Amino acid sequence: MADDITAFATRLLACRLSARLSQEELAARADLTTRAISNLERGRTRWPHSDSVHRLADALGLCGAAREQFVASAVRRLARDSAGSVAAAPEDRPLLVAGGLVPRQLPGAVRQFVGRENELAALSHILSGVGTAPATVVISAISGTAGVGKTALAMHWAHQVAGQFPGGQLYVNLRGYDPGPPAPAQDALAGFLRALGVPGQDIPAGLDERAARYRSLLAGRQVLVVLDNARDVEQVRPLLPGAPGCLAVVTSRDALAGLIARDGAERLELDLLPQANAVGLLRSLIGSRADADLKAVTALAAQCARLPLALRIAAELAAARPAVPLAELVRELAGQQQRLDLLDTAGDGRTAIRAVFSWSYQNLSQPAARLFRLLGLHPGPDLTTSAAASLARTTPAQARRLLDELARAHLLTEQAPGRFGCHDLLRAYAIEHAATGSGPARRAAQGRLLDYYLHTAAAADHLLHPLRRPVTLAAPRPGVTPEHLASHDQALAWLDAEHRGLLAAITLAAGHGFDAHAWQLAFCLETFFYRRSQWQDWARTQHTALAAACRLKDSHAQTLAHCGIANAQIQAGHPAQALSHLATALQLRQGAGDVHGQARVHLYAARALEYQGRYGDALARSRQGLRLAQIVGPQAQPLLAEALNQVGWYLAQLGRHRRALSYCQRAVALAQQLGHKHMQPVMLDSLAYVHQHLGRHADAADCYRRAVELLEELGDRWRKAQTLSYVGDAHHADGNLLAARQAWTQALAILDDLHHPDAEPLRVKLHPPASVPG
Repeated sequence: MADDITAFATRLLACRLSARLSQEELAARADLTTRAISNLERGRTRWPHSDSVHRLADALGLCGAAREQFVASAVRRLARDSAGSVAAAPEDRPLLVAGGLVPRQLPGAVRQFVGRENELAALSHILSGVGTAPATVVISAISGTAGVGKTALAMHWAHQVAGQFPGGQLYVNLRGYDPGPPAPAQDALAGFLRALGVPGQDIPAGLDERAARYRSLLAGRQVLVVLDNARDVEQVRPLLPGAPGCLAVVTSRDALAGLIARDGAERLELDLLPQANAVGLLRSLIGSRADADLKAVTALAAQCARLPLALRIAAELAAARPAVPLAELVRELAGQQQRLDLLDTAGDGRTAIRAVFSWSYQNLSQPAARLFRLLGLHPGPDLTTSAAASLARTTPAQARRLLDELARAHLLTEQAPGRFGCHDLLRAYAIEHAATGSGPARRAAQGRLLDYYLHTAAAADHLLHPLRRPVTLAAPRPGVTPEHLASHDQALAWLDAEHRGLLAAITLAAGHGFDAHAWQLAFCLETFFYRRSQWQDWARTQHTALAAACRLKDSHAQTLAHCGIANAQIQAGHPAQALSHLATALQLRQGAGDVHGQARVHLYAARALEYQGRYGDALARSRQGLRLAQIVGPQAQPLLAEALNQVGWYLAQLGRHRRALSYCQRAVALAQQLGHKHMQPVMLDSLAYVHQHLGRHADAADCYRRAVELLEELGDRWRKAQTLSYVGDAHHADGNLLAARQAWTQALAILDDLHHPDAEPLRVKLHPPASVPG
């Protein structure tokens, strides 16, 4: 069966070169990813679906006998796979079977929801038409008033009807009116595609391509899509499903008139709460004390302009001061409103919101009020206790007490254990207060926050990639308390949770004169971006890093940024752009006399050439890297092992498997001699690949087994699952179907536990379709 793989890989490469197409051009024509083409040409054991084979034949312009031979070389293997107990997973199958994943992304419903009976009935009426035509619901305030309860209504109703959408529920906060930039539709689509089972490396790069793939995945399914806090029509339109059976609910302060006129959306205008409902909400939140003074409660509802956000904050403040009569609280708020009336001419609703915020803020303890002001300096959507402690230069225990005080005052919400965020209006209010502090104090707080992110990210990066040469960081400022990450999984979980915050921190650093933080933070996130297939974030942050390094006139940082951009471009399928940046990086390394760095750049360039299908050139650059690593001497032993492995890999791609065997064996032996357990799994993978193509399937399986044991010891569950998948492939190629199923089952259990989209291809291997479409 390995001969089948090699034969098809050789035929595909020959046809592509004959057609004078790059891998990127062929991928675009065949609607596949560049990585899929690269893997097929390298002879990896994942096999293309027959539909993909025919698309490849069309893209290559094959006809007549040439087309028949090309298709037959793949279909013969497909037929054998489908006849066996298990089947190989196609490279692009996750997109075809992603319907098996059922996303459940709705946030929790708001507590003590009151009123809105007519609006709920209107939404349910619109739902009754789903299945006959596409439906979109827009919820917007008449006056565009914030805090009127759009999200609360959408969440309350969505939870009521979630059972009517067996295909799942998708949710995204588009942050249309946050103090920071709105969430790009392109990023929202990437999140939806991952939730629907598309592996990160298979997510298209462009907005239109992502939208098309998203609509294709939703076709034939019943999915509820909630697009919360949208800025405008342009942000929303790419996120709308295109087929009957799905329903999109969009909340926005904008009327989104274009969505009504062009896309047939149904408008649901949300007004202020009726007075009776506003009073009822206060009574439900305050309790029996409110029943004893309905006159004061009625006045309080009017002072809050019947806005649910203001009502909830006022009720919390009343509940927190049980000894103060409600009538006294009403007088306090009236006085606050009179002061704000002199400053605010934006209308009653806005005055009420700011008055309630000010009222609640002024009743905080002094340390809590200071922390709230400092939160206005935080650029991300949420923060942890340790981040807050660093910002305020206090202990995590004290920061936790202050955060709890802010949460009790409804100025913050604990969105997950130990992670706090707030409504966009409250963020804007905090930013307003932050601006009143002294410039040096603000800069010192920003520096502590960036130190927190940088030193925690550096620790996380080391746990993910212990063999990576670190950059030298300045010591953190006094009062900074980085997170204590003890394992690989903890590091990955923190990076996942802080993804948006870290991106915002890099932007903050670059925009406020913290250039060293900007390029160093970007450097520390490269391994994470690679692991999560976040090619665009990787490239964007490295471009920011390059600009910061240029401002600092730091040639070493510039070289790292050029290499970072190049590696991101390689993964995104743009090897030509990568080679351009690597040429600049090589010049900088040569100018600095850095032989070790030159060797590294050559190895990166080999990977770019590999993606272009230029295996001979890739081998030549790898050999240059090997020669330079040998010159450096003992301190470059880990790099020497990498270079040996890479030379062996490219020899294998050129069909010189016996010669490759020697290099791969030397690489594994050197890594073992050095005791670098993190390096060995990659090299064992290459050695296993060579064994498999020499027909030594038992040796291949043994290499994979040793890699799995090391990854188990290291706690790297994702790579363990990936390697177990390869173990199954090796057993399957050797005809040991029972062992293949056992290995794939173990891998699937890990990937399911990690909620990783790579689980879907394994599910197909274990439960193949009854027949293969032709």
